[in-house]
Amino acid sequence: MTAPSSVYRLHGLKLSYFTRKLEGYLRVKGVPYEFVEMDLADFRECAKATGIAQMPQLQSPDGSWMTDTTEIISHFESYWPKPRLRPGPPAVAFASQFLEDFFDEWLWRPALYYRWAFDADSRLMSGQIADSLLREQPGPRLLRRLFIKRRQQGTFLKGDGVNRATAPAVEALFHNVFDILEPVFADRDFLFGERPCEADFGLFGPVFAHFAYDPTPHAILRDEAPSVLAWSGRLWASRPDSFTETTPIQRIPADLGPLFRVAAVQYLPYLSANAAAFLAGKDRFSVVIEDTGWDLPVSPYRVRCLNRLRQGFQALAEPAQRVIGLLLGDALPVIAAEPGPDPRAPVLDSPKALDRQWREV
Repeated sequence: MTAPSSVYRLHGLKLSYFTRKLEGYLRVKGVPYEFVEMDLADFRECAKATGIAQMPQLQSPDGSWMTDTTEIISHFESYWPKPRLRPGPPAVAFASQFLEDFFDEWLWRPALYYRWAFDADSRLMSGQIADSLLREQPGPRLLRRLFIKRRQQGTFLKGDGVNRATAPAVEALFHNVFDILEPVFADRDFLFGERPCEADFGLFGPVFAHFAYDPTPHAILRDEAPSVLAWSGRLWASRPDSFTETTPIQRIPADLGPLFRVAAVQYLPYLSANAAAFLAGKDRFSVVIEDTGWDLPVSPYRVRCLNRLRQGFQALAEPAQRVIGLLLGDALPVIAAEPGPDPRAPVLDSPKALDRQWREV
């Protein structure tokens, strides 16, 4: 039995996108942890400790805290013993990290759309949040549930540019990504080969916590992408000894090319427009992505995402940069540019500390 002093404490919710992403990683990596289901009091205490209101939050055995799932995974990959999950070749490692970012941030909108735009899903999930995060709050459960439903729909649908004109593009992204992934997971266990990498965990958050869990998207995946559902269960069931006989990741599979093309024509133009709006001091911006016009909130966190990609690309040698250029085509200049000013995490007494656009809750 692991001694308490060596156990990490994962604060979050079981229905949370990024909580499940991190929990999946900790399980596969063999990091000992205990799960702490957040209520509002715990949420606020974690925010006091870290200076930012978000979930999940990870408390280390020495009492220190970590808050960003991408950075947490990078931290453990840098020093934790086997299994090593980050690919070795620099171009392959960057490709994995690029897809992790794409899945983290660009599948966010369809994940929240399917959770809150359909009555069966919104009724179920608002009830679960009322019973978990708001479980200690006074008042009838019905009022807590309706408060959550109205708040989430206002923030993640209307507030995030989702309306009758843009909803078809959200649904098209969902179907397109899983049409690409279904034959991938029918052919092999994980995205890049015999073991998961950072890209798998980026995908795991939206799939395991949303698409495989909420009634409407689950029904679609069950009928149209059963191999994706099987992959999510396979990753969740994996442990460090699952990979003692597997080959470390050495290449970028050709069948992932369509995912990079989706990112090139949708996600990278968004990141570029978002960063420009942030530098101009705007709160919202307009952008056209594949013939769909969007009015969107500026996300400081995604400015950091773009800077992180640019820094990673700049660190690659020229041959590795050429490999990434072949994957991204005409969109390469977005990440080949020099990193811009990096927004700082907001302090707790700043309105941005409660802004999900800094880091989605």
